[in-house]
Amino acid sequence: MVSEGGKTGRRMGWGGGFPSLMRRKQVGSDRARAEGHRQLAKELNVPTLVAIGVGSTIGAGVYVLVGTVAREHAGPALTVSFLIAGIAAALSAFCYAELASRCPSAGSAYHYSYICVGEGVAWLIGWALVLEYTIGGSAVARGISPNIALFFGGPDNLPWVLARHQLPWFDVIVDPCAAALVFVVTVLLCVGIKESSFVQGFITVLNACVMLFVIVAGSYIGFQTGWVGYKVADGYFPYGINGMLAGSATVFFAYIGFDTVASTAEEVKNPQRDLPLGIGAALAICCSLYMMVSVVIVGLVPYFAMDSDTPISSAFAQHGMQWTMYVVTSGAVLALCSTLMGSLLPQPRILMAMARDGLLPSFFADVNKWTQVPVKGTVVTGVCAATLALCMDVSQLAGMVSVGTLLAFTIVAVSILILRYVPPDEVPLPSSLQESLHLSQEYDEEKVRGTPGDKRCNTSQIKDVIVAESVEDPLIKKKTYTGRKMDEMKRRKVAAFSIGSVCVGVLVLTSVASATWLPFLPVCIGGIVGAMFLAAGFGLLCWIDQDDGRHSFGQSGGTQHCFISLYVFKMIKMFDSASIFRLNTASSASAGFTCPFVPLLPVMCMLINTYMLINLGLGAWMRVGIWLLMGVFVYIFYGRTHSSLTDVVYVPVAQADQIYRSSS
Repeated sequence: MVSEGGKTGRRMGWGGGFPSLMRRKQVGSDRARAEGHRQLAKELNVPTLVAIGVGSTIGAGVYVLVGTVAREHAGPALTVSFLIAGIAAALSAFCYAELASRCPSAGSAYHYSYICVGEGVAWLIGWALVLEYTIGGSAVARGISPNIALFFGGPDNLPWVLARHQLPWFDVIVDPCAAALVFVVTVLLCVGIKESSFVQGFITVLNACVMLFVIVAGSYIGFQTGWVGYKVADGYFPYGINGMLAGSATVFFAYIGFDTVASTAEEVKNPQRDLPLGIGAALAICCSLYMMVSVVIVGLVPYFAMDSDTPISSAFAQHGMQWTMYVVTSGAVLALCSTLMGSLLPQPRILMAMARDGLLPSFFADVNKWTQVPVKGTVVTGVCAATLALCMDVSQLAGMVSVGTLLAFTIVAVSILILRYVPPDEVPLPSSLQESLHLSQEYDEEKVRGTPGDKRCNTSQIKDVIVAESVEDPLIKKKTYTGRKMDEMKRRKVAAFSIGSVCVGVLVLTSVASATWLPFLPVCIGGIVGAMFLAAGFGLLCWIDQDDGRHSFGQSGGTQHCFISLYVFKMIKMFDSASIFRLNTASSASAGFTCPFVPLLPVMCMLINTYMLINLGLGAWMRVGIWLLMGVFVYIFYGRTHSSLTDVVYVPVAQADQIYRSSS
């Protein structure tokens, strides 16, 4: 701890050990610009973001999922299952929208958790997302050949270059078509974000047209035949409410993909406005298309008579429209191509963000000066995904994709609680700027001693006096002006304890709910304990005030906006509290999208995602555990010592802003 002249700098020069796991970086990409990194091209707007979100979300699985879920879980209530799953996905989407608009930089959930939680958790999230996107892209590419085979009358009739082949002397089936498709998409992504987003948007529109054809043609047949699927003797809920909810848990994964939009935050022209609109519109379009398709298909054929493999084509075939098989298959191929682009797009940007922070080699941080995309990271991603798609049956690894996604969704919800109640009130100062901190402290000492000093330094002294006064200002201390009058330090400690209590309660409650093999008494005791932790933490979060610093956290302009606000506050603090309220309201309005119903919405999001995480199965967790263990060793032997936060001093926000501006 360094404290001189009323200024404080908290040194975190940890090269290793447990404290390094708690290091948090500065909001935004300002630090990346200061360190000389080339920035990504800002080419995206709302339509392109919607195209990326819809294209990454609606995969070929929807053409199969409706039959499987209707037959085994939901029956005619499949539409309700899609609606409930859409609402559950919207909880995560709201959290993503706020963090993406406040922290518009590459990295998605890795970036948010590094700012709000700490370096250790951020590393694990980033490492898990790398696995998710690699395996996800490979699995999608492996699904191309079976769908193309339908155009040729079966796998045996495929041309040699498109068919799968078994290597002699090896128990390996290679898929050259899948690998070739991955390479084509990789080249397209290297050309530029504007070109690749245009192609993905075009493919997404074609896929949406196929789904609209299914909806319109199916509705016409349904009205002609009287919607026989809804006249079954079992009623609308043949498997009961539990079956419908089980169907919701299955189709929830059909909504995964909107997080790809958040990974492109640094390439959006107006992220504060466009990112929330893009995420929300993409999710709404996907939910609407899913529900309309399910309404039509379930009504055309009784749920127990559906074909689990080709439910849509078989439903039309039963009404004499066998040719629709080619239309539906075309939609499935288009959906696979669009989803593949959505799987390969985020990973190079996450690798770039991790390399910028020093956790990975700087090789991945390089941005091509002509295309303004991370070409090196994209090529590495494409080669790895193509190799897996060529020679591995990744279907058994598909569960690992869900682990990374749900972990990211959960940590994003936790980050919202941290941002609202205990946002970072200090920022790291790189070693290159610490000399400016020492000079600033020396000027303050001269002022305190009353030394006149050189006339040439008068301007700098005046600036430092202002900063010193600003640090002591009540707005930076963020005292609450409600009836509780709770001391700020005490409030932050209570908030941190409450968030921890909520996390423990969520973990215990969902674990007990999933442990159906346990006797009744342990389940009951565990449920009571988990509910007590959850209720206590949630109740305290509802009772205490949210942090006033959330109004300026992550705004465009960063710390400068907070610094200027001090002067405004000094001018109005002599007036009534209504003036202060108007200042906070205006500041909040300029901060971008705000997640509603906090803390209820993030807590519900944590409950849903944690429950699904625990129920993914032991096999998936063992495979992910091996990957995460590998990541721990990579962090220990490389990331921990090469982190850009290895030797930094943490200073108050206003003081850091003054140092950055004076150094530039």
